Amino acid sequence: MKPVALVTGASRGIGAATAQLAARRGFAVAVNYNSNAIAARGVVAAIESSGGTAIAVQADVADEAQVVAMFATIDRELGRLQALVNNAGIVDAAARVDAMDVQRLRRMFDTNIMASFLCAREAVLRMSTRRGGTGGAIVNLSSVAARLGGPGQYVDYAASKGAIDTFTVGLAREVAAEGIRVNAVRPGIIETEIHASGGQPDRAREMASQVPMQRAGSADEVAHAIVWLLSADASYTSGAIIDVAGGR
Repeated sequence: MKPVALVTGASRGIGAATAQLAARRGFAVAVNYNSNAIAARGVVAAIESSGGTAIAVQADVADEAQVVAMFATIDRELGRLQALVNNAGIVDAAARVDAMDVQRLRRMFDTNIMASFLCAREAVLRMSTRRGGTGGAIVNLSSVAARLGGPGQYVDYAASKGAIDTFTVGLAREVAAEGIRVNAVRPGIIETEIHASGGQPDRAREMASQVPMQRAGSADEVAHAIVWLLSADASYTSGAIIDVAGGR
């Protein structure tokens, strides 16, 4: 049987690229989405057309009940999980901290931090050798913003990704003896739809000159780092945070 992977926020961008690459590498993939069912089904169709196995699973990963239900669906339809990519995340319109209201902050931290904790919890319950599992790998999506801070634009987003860095290191050490590897990837300026959702659709192109490599990266380039971390080739890598940022 194929190993089972869940990629959250996989209907677009880095998540979609990761889901498709993981399928090409032999995983049966659960393509999680929140609201864009058409896009998620498109990712599944692309995987199936290449001979892969995939299902689309709707869940708001910031909602505990929906996360639990999503994992139950994966258990039933694909089998026991062996790989998790905590990719789902949001960015908001550029703003200073003194202009941010509590609703924005709660939405940011619920989606970018709480969701990763909830999904990791359910994954560990299935992967841990202490609980009858056979091990597995978790990859969290951080951001170079965790290092840079996002001043004047999205300190809240940067802070949420800083939390993901700490979470990655702590969880990696917590479950290392239970057959689970935990790592993170920190993308830099990547050409994806997330910039448009934050009101800056041209941000990647406009900021390319600030990247030492003088260009934005692609979702596929990030996906290759993620899927490597899921693979047996990274069997002695845990607690690592890999920048995929063109030297930025």
